[in-house]
Amino acid sequence: VQSPSIRLIVERERERIAFVTAGYSDIQLTTATRPAFTADLLTLDGTRVATGKDFDAAGTARADVVVVTEARARQLADALADAEFRVRSVEEKPYRSRPQAPFRTSTLQQEGGRKLRLSSSQVMRVAQGLYERGYITYMRTDSVTLSDEALAAVRTAIVAEYGQPFLSAQPKQYDSKVKNAQEAHEAIRPTTPLRSPQQVRGELNSQELSLYRMIWQRTLASQMADATGTTVTVRLGATATDGSDVAFGAAGTTITFPGYRQVYVESRDEGDTDDEREALLPPLANGDVVPVAALEPQGHATSPPARYTEASLIKRLEELEIGRPSTWASIIQTVQDRGYVWKKGQALVPTWTAFAVVNLLEQHFDELVDYDFTAKIDDDLDLIAAGRQQKEQWLQSFYFGDGQLPGLKRLVEENLGEIDAAAINTFSLGTDDDGNEVVVKPGRYGPYVKRGEDTAGVPEELAPDELTLALALALLAAPRSDEPIGQLDGFPVFAKNGRYGPYVQWGSADDLPPGLEKPKMASLFKTMVLERITLEEAAALLRLPRRLGEDPADGVAILANNGRYGPYVQKDKDYRNIDNEERLLTITLDEAVEIFSQPKVYRRGNQNLAAKGPLREFGTDPVSVRPVVAKDGKFGVYVTDGETNASIGKGDRIDTMAPERAYELLAVRREQVAAKGGVSTKRPARKAPAKKAAAKSKKAAAPRKAAARKR
Repeated sequence: VQSPSIRLIVERERERIAFVTAGYSDIQLTTATRPAFTADLLTLDGTRVATGKDFDAAGTARADVVVVTEARARQLADALADAEFRVRSVEEKPYRSRPQAPFRTSTLQQEGGRKLRLSSSQVMRVAQGLYERGYITYMRTDSVTLSDEALAAVRTAIVAEYGQPFLSAQPKQYDSKVKNAQEAHEAIRPTTPLRSPQQVRGELNSQELSLYRMIWQRTLASQMADATGTTVTVRLGATATDGSDVAFGAAGTTITFPGYRQVYVESRDEGDTDDEREALLPPLANGDVVPVAALEPQGHATSPPARYTEASLIKRLEELEIGRPSTWASIIQTVQDRGYVWKKGQALVPTWTAFAVVNLLEQHFDELVDYDFTAKIDDDLDLIAAGRQQKEQWLQSFYFGDGQLPGLKRLVEENLGEIDAAAINTFSLGTDDDGNEVVVKPGRYGPYVKRGEDTAGVPEELAPDELTLALALALLAAPRSDEPIGQLDGFPVFAKNGRYGPYVQWGSADDLPPGLEKPKMASLFKTMVLERITLEEAAALLRLPRRLGEDPADGVAILANNGRYGPYVQKDKDYRNIDNEERLLTITLDEAVEIFSQPKVYRRGNQNLAAKGPLREFGTDPVSVRPVVAKDGKFGVYVTDGETNASIGKGDRIDTMAPERAYELLAVRREQVAAKGGVSTKRPARKAPAKKAAAKSKKAAAPRKAAARKR
């Protein structure tokens, strides 16, 4: 599924590269009515005026429309300055909007991306935590059905929260449109008894609460009454002083009963039009004169198709029946981790390496990126999982062929010798004034442009559709930006700008410092300016992390370093944030020891909370033979024996929990860790000598402790 996903993203970028922007204009009319409204120029002398949808990717308009230029729009607006505008038609239609089905995996990932700006992996990670702690139902499902118990609870909650008029007359039933839907579980919803976001806000962090609120709202909305109202479409007409006949149009929807929209409205992807724009128009009838306050010519330009976001890519994969709910998030994350795709805001941008991979597959292994072929593989795998097809037979035909398809083995044997690596990795940008071809190529250390023997690096933050011939020539003509700012221990130091911001680099591909497999890099502090970075500042950055010394109390080394979430000091696996980046270069061992002597502070929601002592003690665990306590942690209350941590159950209360229940929670958690490949705690052998048992327990404890932190 990774290959078709990359192909989709690359094809969209190709469309953007080939796209020719077209300019066009229209006129916006603003009335002097109460309330005022705006209308757009629709026709000129009976011919429809072109809008952005009337142009193709080459910038050519349809034959049955008139393209209004900027000059013509200004001229026409002047000619209409004193014209009398009358209502030519008024059309009124009832408006009705129905709620969407409860969430399934794909729609949850899409809405999580649109509304919460989370990646699909983040959505699934947060949802997994909510599920494991009993807040929502299972999050990997194609089902949009609610159980009878859930339906009753949801409908009761709607009446309690919003009143009887907001409840649908009958329970709404939804059908999954997904082929081979995985409907072993019901739709994603809050567990019963239902608890509102307000009731659980003290138990969840900000991301968890946002996702829970969205699931709760969507679930309630799915059983609420339709939104109703009225849509009015008005046509205004006039004759300009130059004799031109014009028609303007306006449409507005007045929602008289919000229904489900009181709770939840689905978001849209970039490029989708909003057909439910709410606007209020005054009472109008045919022949009415409409006073005009302003006529404004407006210039427009067509836009290339929007890049895929994670949400829109999942939507497209689902439409093509490629992949399954359990795989989409990991696929999108994998193509990013492997350097085929990077994110620009929310948009997925292919690298030139991705272009080369798709080139290779399309030219020599086109079946592997064929969307129908991939969808059929997914169908076959579903049949294998259901026991209706033999996996050995399927693998045999996939690898060796089955008479209809040649098979992977034959494809490789026939095509391997024909692959021209240089051609596959070369993309023409055009020719210069002397007829020399300019190309872009993916390289080991990033993409570069080439003309003859001249080369120049391409900035990492530059998307493929932004690399024009003119820009490539400018890069080739510019002074080389890879000149070092000095040397550190005899090796060059560079100051560069990359996809993730400015950074310094020690060494180069052909001049590496000893012990390094690749050049060492360090991001600049936010207060530093790339053009003014000194060698001394660069050296200080490259020497991070700083070893401050050892804590006098226990001899553990303390480091100062910069990370994804800002500057920090580190002692073993204990990390503490510090107030600013500059302090990384000056903080002393004594200051760091003082920081570690304070209670650790973590965040819950928008609050800073200090770590607390045990909430309760339960005695000695019969398996690990260690004291068990309850603590309040970042993700809520949990029990621990110092090796294994286990969240308390939904119905458990710390003040009334029996010690045996705490031991049971730890035992269940150990089994989960062991099932995932971790090390579960074993009851110490009773007959073993004390020293050997202690040594064995101590030896096994280290890996268990690491696994237990994956709560």
